[in-house]
Amino acid sequence: MKKFCLALDLIDDPELIAEYENYHQNIWPEVRQSILDSGIINMEIYRVQNRLFMIIEAEDSFSFESKNNLDQNNPKVQEWEELMWKFQQQLPDSKAGEKWRLMDRIFSL
Repeated sequence: MKKFCLALDLIDDPELIAEYENYHQNIWPEVRQSILDSGIINMEIYRVQNRLFMIIEAEDSFSFESKNNLDQNNPKVQEWEELMWKFQQQLPDSKAGEKWRLMDRIFSL
């Protein structure tokens, strides 16, 4: 099993943050299915202030490239991603259009 941790910021507006969290309480069924179809076994998102942390546990065969290809061919996932940009902002030094940034593990017990 693979594990990945990613980070992203939200626009620092309490109303937008509440709306974003509300969307994630009931994600669209097509988005949920696309996550599972990509080989992701578990996904969790945590928030502190306007910073998000995502933890992904995935099958050994999982790759972000494959997930991206699946997402690009799924109109509902594209609609969801476009909607989420209303709430999200890139981390400093991100590439154009880059959302979630993969974090480097610096410690493991």
